[in-house]
Amino acid sequence: MEANGSVKIVAQNRKARHDYHVIQTYEAGIALLGIEVKSVREGHVNMREAYAQVVNGEVMLYALGISAYRNRGYTEVNERRTRKLLLNRTEIRKIQRQVLEKGFTLVPLSLYFKGQYLKIELAVVQGKREYDKRDAKEEQRAKRELDREIKARRNR
Repeated sequence: MEANGSVKIVAQNRKARHDYHVIQTYEAGIALLGIEVKSVREGHVNMREAYAQVVNGEVMLYALGISAYRNRGYTEVNERRTRKLLLNRTEIRKIQRQVLEKGFTLVPLSLYFKGQYLKIELAVVQGKREYDKRDAKEEQRAKRELDREIKARRNR
């Protein structure tokens, strides 16, 4: 059995960190049906095209793909249905102010179990331009070379 505060990552949106500058992150609960939770536990989640918006004072998650649970019986659920995210009112207002600025949006970064509760990490992000992506790759390459050099000098 897991410890009460342990974190088990179920899915990550790696493309989001590549395509966007992360401005601020938030942790939110997510309202799911029982069979969706079982499917998430098995890792049947697709976050690639998912995004969130503030609608009528609530944060809604769109296009999060949760595949059908294999032992679902007669229950039929839309894989990409809109899901409500659970946040404090103050957090929702803060997110709404940030997203109203030009060029900012709200995307999920990861989905994980924190103890027995399913949580989603949301981020207010700004889109990267193509040259920003190239610069980031160049920085990663330079850092790797530097780390290799340091490791080689230690092993002498």
